[in-house]
Amino acid sequence: MNCLTGSTIFITGGSGSFGRAFLKNALQYNPKVIRIYDQGEESLQDLATYYRGEHRLRFMLGTIRDRARMNAVMRDVDYVVHAAALKHVDACEYSPTECVETNVMGSINVCYAARDAGVKKMIALSTDKAVHPISTYGASKLLMEH
Repeated sequence: MNCLTGSTIFITGGSGSFGRAFLKNALQYNPKVIRIYDQGEESLQDLATYYRGEHRLRFMLGTIRDRARMNAVMRDVDYVVHAAALKHVDACEYSPTECVETNVMGSINVCYAARDAGVKKMIALSTDKAVHPISTYGASKLLMEH
């Protein structure tokens, strides 16, 4: 029996490429609920349309940078997959404060909310660019790892 069976799963960055792939695979293990959390309204709506009628899915709009919102939506969650991030190297170089606010501070919010909610396990996605980082993006993901 898979640990996801009958569980509540929370995916940050859920409408991104990894979130979509994880969602597709997680459904086969018959979870109780999967909460897909993303700040992209249009991409979240596209995903909701694609999975129309799938009663186990909850599509939630919001940002990981909002600590109070993270605490509210993380209640009764068993497992967290944290895939939300600003991921484009060039965008992070032009807007380093935005990158740090999302990739570092937002990840801290996810961690605290998961801890406070009693989440069993959390997985956070990183990047090879966090090894000896030479960019704001890589440095922000290295800090997220720590």
